[in-house]
Amino acid sequence: MGIAFNRKFEPMYGQIEQVSPLIRRLVAENPNPFTFTGTGVYLIGRGELAIIDPGPPLDVHLDALFEGLGPDERITHILVTHTHTDHTAAVPQIKERTGAKTYGFGPHGPVPESDPLDKVSFDEYFTAEEREEFEKVWNDTPDELKREGPDVHFVPDIVVGDGDVIEGNGWSFDVVHTPGHTSNHVCFGLREERALFTGDHVMGWATSVISPPDGDLFDYMASLEKLLARDDQRYWPTHGAPIDSPQEFVQSYIDHRLSREAQIVAALSDGPATIKKIVPPMYADVDKRLWRAAANSVYSHLLGLYRQGRVSVDDAQGPMLTSTWVLNSVASPE
Repeated sequence: MGIAFNRKFEPMYGQIEQVSPLIRRLVAENPNPFTFTGTGVYLIGRGELAIIDPGPPLDVHLDALFEGLGPDERITHILVTHTHTDHTAAVPQIKERTGAKTYGFGPHGPVPESDPLDKVSFDEYFTAEEREEFEKVWNDTPDELKREGPDVHFVPDIVVGDGDVIEGNGWSFDVVHTPGHTSNHVCFGLREERALFTGDHVMGWATSVISPPDGDLFDYMASLEKLLARDDQRYWPTHGAPIDSPQEFVQSYIDHRLSREAQIVAALSDGPATIKKIVPPMYADVDKRLWRAAANSVYSHLLGLYRQGRVSVDDAQGPMLTSTWVLNSVASPE
């Protein structure tokens, strides 16, 4: 069974929308191939509010956020699922205007130095028309949205870990550590509604990218299994629509990852191959602008297989994005 994605979400940019008794949502207008229709910022409670993943530092977004608050409302808690800038870049402005404390698992994990010899490019797969279209989109993108990626500056005021509880006026959250997409990724479970804010760990419109070294496939799969044991009734991802029947959806995520692994093994069964060769047929139905991210996810799968001894590389430096990967033979039982 495939993943039942929901890509019909139509955001109400500039408007705070009441989506449940305790939850309001404001979607930032920062759509792109990685954020879908934009970053969904959640406001929890009345009077003294928690905000989850404040989003990008766009003036129009911040204006809509503060203008949409009631006269007796103020933000007292800033909760961060993980440190990617489409989630955290507006934190400094909101802290300055509110004095609220930030809550998160910790700073971002290791970010490798740029290595021009260890990059995978798929530029030759883009047609002239696609290049022209994508360049126009890029040129029309506000400068503050052109540097999305790891936020290496964020350090939470309050460090929280798995099993911790964050409480406010009329609301309470369980903290669920879900490493994989990033090592510091957490979900927040709103006890009063049995609702889980899943950040980028589980989304209804697409799968999550796993980018080593901070992203780790083994951790990600274990984090998915952790969610299966919970009794959440609804997921609220940072991007896209809510997810009902969440346990079934998580199981489809797990099945999908196992299917991707099988595809990679099948590709290598035809002989040694690079990630650059594996990705295009595997992701033929995916926006080509996402292929470099897909290469990282394939890399994470291959690193897992490498750790299990099921694949090897021809590179003396060890496994790299640009390595040629070889499927190891398995001895037949006697």
